[in-house]
Amino acid sequence: MFQAAEIQRLIEAGLPCEFVAIEGDDGVHFSGIVVSASFEGQMRVRQHQAVYATLGKLMGNEIHALQLQTYTPAQWTEFQKSL
Repeated sequence: MFQAAEIQRLIEAGLPCEFVAIEGDDGVHFSGIVVSASFEGQMRVRQHQAVYATLGKLMGNEIHALQLQTYTPAQWTEFQKSL
C-alpha cells in the first residue's frame, strides 16, 4: 500500500510546482491537484503525462490510479475565485 504523502513528495521532487495536494485512503487509488508554471502552453494530456513521469514505474503498479486536476498558476487563481 502506498501513501498519498509519498506521491506528493515524488511529484514535488520531480516537477516545479506551486501547489500539490494528493488524497487517497485505500493505498492504490488517488486523486490530486497539481499547479505548475511548467504547464503553460501544454495540452491537459501533456500536463498529466508530466506528473505521471515523476512517478515512473509506480504508475500502474503500486499506484493503480491517479485522477488529476492540473492547472497553471493563472488557471489556479481563477479556479479559486470561483469557489
